[in-house]
Amino acid sequence: MVKRKADPKLAEQARAAQARAAKALAAEQEAMSARLHQALGLAPPDGASTPRPASANAPAKAWVPVLFASSSMPLETLRTYAGQLERVGGVIAFRGVPGGLTRMGPMAELTARMLRLDPGCEGPACTMRNVQVVIDPILFRQHGIVRVPALAMVPGDPTQPYCEREDENAPRAAHLVLGDAALSGLLDEYGRLGGKEEVRDASARLAGR
Repeated sequence: MVKRKADPKLAEQARAAQARAAKALAAEQEAMSARLHQALGLAPPDGASTPRPASANAPAKAWVPVLFASSSMPLETLRTYAGQLERVGGVIAFRGVPGGLTRMGPMAELTARMLRLDPGCEGPACTMRNVQVVIDPILFRQHGIVRVPALAMVPGDPTQPYCEREDENAPRAAHLVLGDAALSGLLDEYGRLGGKEEVRDASARLAGR
């Protein structure tokens, strides 16, 4: 059998196509996030600097608790997780927006109801919990998420745009915990799976130590 020599031109075209696809996915993710923040009234004014994520202040070797969630989960469950994740600098991740980017209204309303300190408050003046919410189908795919809620301790900054990550497999958690349990229980189970170092800081902050 004669082995055909790879065509460098075709290989270069394939790499270029892959890069374009990655940029398109990153742009879609950024657009989702921007529309969500605008709908919530949380987008910074034109010319203002964007707030740094909580993970930006973490040490280089740090893991961020990411709760994979869905709009089909009960609101009270989402609110409970939001309150717990605020204490540990965690992130709530959704796979996407039902109906696509043109249907941001319901997703924005859900996020607002989930993050409001006072569930009875209405309007843009309501105080929100300091919890980052991301819409990232790539993060779901990387971790093989088929059921929610699920907890992963993601190294680095899970809110970083896809095009700025080192490769498609980063950031990625070593373990995954499934089940509708309190965050403390999910962290304990993650530690039992072999991730004691990853959850040490989050567990301490959640316990107030």
